[in-house]
Amino acid sequence: MLKIEKKKILLVDDDSDYLFQLTIALEDMGFEVVAAQTQQEAENIIAKIKPDLAILDLMMENQDTGFILCHIIKNKYPDVPIIIASAVTAETGLLFDVESEEDRQWIKADLFLDKGIRNDQLHKEINKLLKI
Repeated sequence: MLKIEKKKILLVDDDSDYLFQLTIALEDMGFEVVAAQTQQEAENIIAKIKPDLAILDLMMENQDTGFILCHIIKNKYPDVPIIIASAVTAETGLLFDVESEEDRQWIKADLFLDKGIRNDQLHKEINKLLKI
């Protein structure tokens, strides 16, 4: 019997409840989840494994932790799609996006989503990025 390898998702968020809930949801979608709550934990994971996709919170220890992790991941694994999932728009009114080439140059994420996205919608976006 052929064993199908599950796609590995790196999930980084300092909100333990959100991390737990999203881990369960992603596992229910059939993905393997490697989770981290800090930038350092995430960097340690990235040093050891190559995820198939990463979902990062934007503001953790610092307001730009998500951006820093994007750069680290893209420098090491340029082909790994990255989703930034954040509540920054709801909390600050600031709007981030990766629609323009200029934004993609400095943000380095493939997709920017507001937290609170429905699981079915998230699953669709993940599949698009992984070309499943």
